[in-house]
Amino acid sequence: MSTERDSETTFEEDSQPNDEVVPYSDDETEDELDDQGPEVEPAQNRVNREVEERRETFRKDCTWQVKANDRSFHEQPHFMNTKFFCIKESKYAGNAIKTYKYNAFTFLPMNLFEQFKRAANFYFLVLLILQAIPQITTLAWYTTLVPLLLVLGITAIKDLVDDVARHKMDNEVNNRTCEVIKDGRFKTAKWKEIQVGDVIRLKKNDFIPADILLLSSSEPNSLCYVETAELDGETNLKFKMALEATHEYLQRENSLATFDGFIECEEPNNRLDKFTGTLFWRNTSFPLDADKILLRGCVIRNTDICHGLVIFAGADTKIMKNSGKTRFKRTKIDYLMNYMVYTIFVVLSLLSAGLAIGHAYWEAQVGNHSWYLYNGEDTSPSYRGFLNFWGYIIVLNTMVPISLYVSVEVIRLGQSYFINWDLQMYYFEKDTPAKARTTTLNEQLGQIHYIFSDKTGTLTQNIMTFKKCCINGQIYGDHRDAAQHNHSKIEQVDFSWNPYADGKLAFYDHYLIEQIQLGKEPEVRQFFFLLAVCHTVMVDRIDGQLNYQAASPDEGALVSAAREFGFVFLSRTQNTITISEMGTERTYTVLAILDFNSDRKRMSIIVRTPEGSIKLYCKGADTVIYERLHRMNPTKQETQDALDVFASETLRTLCLCYKDIEEKEFEEWNKKFVAASVASSNREEALDKVYEEIERGLILLGATAIEDKLQDGVPETISKLAKADIKIWVLTGDKKETAENIGFACELLTEDTTICYGEDINALLNTRVENQRERGGVYAKFVPPVHEPFFPSGGNRALIITGSWLNEILLEKKTKTSKILKLKFPRTEEERRMRTQSKRRLEAKKEQRQKNFVDLACECSAVICCRVTPKQKAMVVDLVKRYKKAITLAIGDGANDVNMIKKSLSSSLIYTKNIPTLSSSTGVSCMICPHWCWNKWTRRHASSHVK
Repeated sequence: MSTERDSETTFEEDSQPNDEVVPYSDDETEDELDDQGPEVEPAQNRVNREVEERRETFRKDCTWQVKANDRSFHEQPHFMNTKFFCIKESKYAGNAIKTYKYNAFTFLPMNLFEQFKRAANFYFLVLLILQAIPQITTLAWYTTLVPLLLVLGITAIKDLVDDVARHKMDNEVNNRTCEVIKDGRFKTAKWKEIQVGDVIRLKKNDFIPADILLLSSSEPNSLCYVETAELDGETNLKFKMALEATHEYLQRENSLATFDGFIECEEPNNRLDKFTGTLFWRNTSFPLDADKILLRGCVIRNTDICHGLVIFAGADTKIMKNSGKTRFKRTKIDYLMNYMVYTIFVVLSLLSAGLAIGHAYWEAQVGNHSWYLYNGEDTSPSYRGFLNFWGYIIVLNTMVPISLYVSVEVIRLGQSYFINWDLQMYYFEKDTPAKARTTTLNEQLGQIHYIFSDKTGTLTQNIMTFKKCCINGQIYGDHRDAAQHNHSKIEQVDFSWNPYADGKLAFYDHYLIEQIQLGKEPEVRQFFFLLAVCHTVMVDRIDGQLNYQAASPDEGALVSAAREFGFVFLSRTQNTITISEMGTERTYTVLAILDFNSDRKRMSIIVRTPEGSIKLYCKGADTVIYERLHRMNPTKQETQDALDVFASETLRTLCLCYKDIEEKEFEEWNKKFVAASVASSNREEALDKVYEEIERGLILLGATAIEDKLQDGVPETISKLAKADIKIWVLTGDKKETAENIGFACELLTEDTTICYGEDINALLNTRVENQRERGGVYAKFVPPVHEPFFPSGGNRALIITGSWLNEILLEKKTKTSKILKLKFPRTEEERRMRTQSKRRLEAKKEQRQKNFVDLACECSAVICCRVTPKQKAMVVDLVKRYKKAITLAIGDGANDVNMIKKSLSSSLIYTKNIPTLSSSTGVSCMICPHWCWNKWTRRHASSHVK
């Protein structure tokens, strides 16, 4: 009983998309997103399948085995894979990396193969072969060989220079040194000599040579600070923490030399923020996650010495897994030149054929008595015409411009230097010029029609400042005095009463300060205590001053704000956290940290107070917090109203809540938590399930609002782009209200702009589909398309659409199968045929829907997509490229923008440092400060269009 509706998404029956919800996890891979889920099966089939899946999952998740200080372990026969015929190599890669394309043996054949893929070069190769045939040739063979060798030589030299630079870079990296345990002692070794299982020692400011498990460090509790700029572009430090057992026993050289731990973990992959494994040591198993792994490409900061065990080396490291294959991007000029050459080929062939036919006719009718021509009397006129055809091909070879490609390459090379020398692209404050990282896409910059831009860190400065908050339903942060009287101008709050305050926070609500100092409302103090305790920030003391190192600017801004208001985060260990509460130091025992990720969108911490009570503190996005609140929350609506106010002011918001936990309840939950932490397979899913059990019945405290200011000159830049008829699409994960107000702030939207939302365009698209169906009827596919606008002419329109509506409109929602019992096996031919037809109809419907959406969106002067994921960003770019055949520019500043950037032909990756893992696929990139790059880079593009 299979029907088409079993595999279609039933939009009419589904509830309306939720504008506040990100449609699916940013962490999901494309395979996971495309997975439609299993069909309903008989019970026994399902049991058998689940058992087999558990076995397969265990095998897949834990097939990578690492033995510390034992290189011979990884050379066992069952770790060997056949690479070529009978040649076998270990599946564990060495630590030497290779980014170059050629070596001494492969340069000539590979480079020639690549060059002869160009039509003109291949044509002249064929021409050279023809000139070697005496019966055909009319010109000496060297007349073609010399210019062909010249063209091939110039291009080969250019490729060789580029590859030599890659060789030098690889040699420099592979010959870096670090200390590795050999023969029981630390000895200096080159990076390329490191192998999986080695124990290494790194010092401050050292690059990490491989993906390693942090064993211990010189910092308290074996903390280690790393800079991950080469991985995600973020310059703020992140911290890693070793296991308590390895921190305690693996500090000395002799103990590290005798360390014999055994690790089972996941296979090498490209997930930078994920790691699952287990360490077996001293008859105990210890769970491993990404917080204990130091990745290749990071730099050790603020840590004198750290020790680690190599898990992935060389090509198996996550940074190399992310590099991917270099995709050669071609411009419109490349395609135009190929089209021109192919056209010349056709014209040349027709002309030569006409001349050869005429020649054969002449000889057949008149005859050939000229002494200086090949008489060919022993052959037929048709055969002589055939030979003359190739002769005319040779004679007319000058029709094909052999130097065309070289000329274009020289022009592009010169243009790249002009970009590098452009004074208007020079950033004086950091002495940083623009950097054209490729010479193949330069001419595209003047042909851009669409710019796809991230918001946070690209349009905005990504410098967070605490501005307002809502506590117990009341909003704080306006300009008012201690008597709650509002003023247009009032003096800044004086934090001198707090010895830990650094005075950097500009705050004007004196009434909040009075509430904190008096302590009449316990929720106010508990609010800031939560900010001081629920985080992953690390603290340093530099010259007696506290210095916070946060993994995200948002978290750093909140902890710093709590510090100003009297709740100061002082220090943390593996199991404790110390807070100064209005001058009184108190130490809390950390029982569990429920980590933040893009799927959970929240973070929780469970602590035991000095009095012995257990509390859970949680902060996260309003969409996930409100789902987990206790039904008795009197300030729920007031807080929601405050969130709407904050969003209208373009402030970034988080909700705060807490929960009291009974001792017995925690003990039962902790057993599940420990079991999930050491699970060999599906550990993340098991932990999420356990987290859900405890994060229920929460009491809402309030919400925070922090500001991320626009970069200087953004409105003026967007105005110039609009005059150049360049359309800007902003793709962000922020709330709809926040994104809309940012649109007004940067003048992408104006008061005269008519804004269309997801529900509006959904109705328009449904109407268009009905019209197309009625107009075409049964023969819809044979009816030529009618290009009619969605909106009447005139007026300024903009589209604001959320990720959920985007999935709804583009038919990207996960399908919903009926609950009818269906046997998965066997399936008849008739069922297969019907299923295939159903899929084809769905694909055609989906394609038409997507094309209509692109047509509608391109009629708008601006498009803002909010609550979208990295995959959706890439999908939007791909749709515009596919259906509009337009040249696009993608601009972003983080790892979540890489998918979007790769989809765009002309790309700009704005980072504060060079990112080697991404440079091969990003096209034209600039190595410029992100606070300035959007303004300069895009304004320069607009100027070229206006001129």
